[in-house]
Amino acid sequence: MVKIIDAEIIINELQHKGIIHLAEENIDRKKGTTEGQVYILYGESKKKYVLKIDKPENISYTERFLHMYEEIHLLPKIIFTDPNKKFILYTFIEGETHFNRGSKIQWMTCLTRDFINNYKKCSKEEEWGRLGLPRKSWHEFNTYSVRGAYKNLNGILLEDDYMNVMQIVNELSQREKEEEKYFLHGDIGIHNFVFRNKILRGVIDPSPIVGPVLYDFTYAFCSSPDDLETETLFEAFSHLNKVDIKNSRLIMEVIVQLYTRIGVCAKVHPQDLEEYLVAWQYWKDKMQKCLF
Repeated sequence: MVKIIDAEIIINELQHKGIIHLAEENIDRKKGTTEGQVYILYGESKKKYVLKIDKPENISYTERFLHMYEEIHLLPKIIFTDPNKKFILYTFIEGETHFNRGSKIQWMTCLTRDFINNYKKCSKEEEWGRLGLPRKSWHEFNTYSVRGAYKNLNGILLEDDYMNVMQIVNELSQREKEEEKYFLHGDIGIHNFVFRNKILRGVIDPSPIVGPVLYDFTYAFCSSPDDLETETLFEAFSHLNKVDIKNSRLIMEVIVQLYTRIGVCAKVHPQDLEEYLVAWQYWKDKMQKCLF
């Protein structure tokens, strides 16, 4: 864990260099990662900044993503990165995460059109998976994700559910050679969406992954338990430019993503679990039609 005093030293250094000019009562500490911390800094003329202190590799991943997609208006803009990658300073996006977000079809359409459609390809040499935790294949990435969810879902979902989802994962792997590698946000859910007046205004806190575009699309769709129906899915998907697949394949991808999401929910967001389990029954019926 980064020491709190480090933030004061960094802030004083940034002010001394003239990079920021802060008002009094200028620091608001937010929840950070396991290793790091996030602070909101209040500058003059109502300007706000985000100071993220983290391990050098995590700062490098954030910097790479924000630089690569600096033309996307939904992302914060880098103001300064420490040469030793101890911290990064970027613009603050006004609004609130998670709540008061409007309908899923509205923000999914905006996210797809203005964010995901701007994704860029990675080189073929880059390994699949999360930066710093590469996998030999996308199939291996999905397998680890589903197995991790299974451990959290003991007694919540059936053993048959796990076996059927793994069957879908194995079936999807047969198409892996067709997949192209893109540089993805990797944690593109409502907890990292900034809303203002029920409109999507920003996307924050990337945890980059090298993977297919469809991963981030289905991740976002499954990141909240509301409106998890095919009507919403197909309408949002109609705005996705980079993927051309049949609805049956899209449904299979969502089932895998939803299973892993419920696994995360059981461990971290139990307040949403009941609503997700209702949605699972809906998608479980779709799964049976895909498999049999």
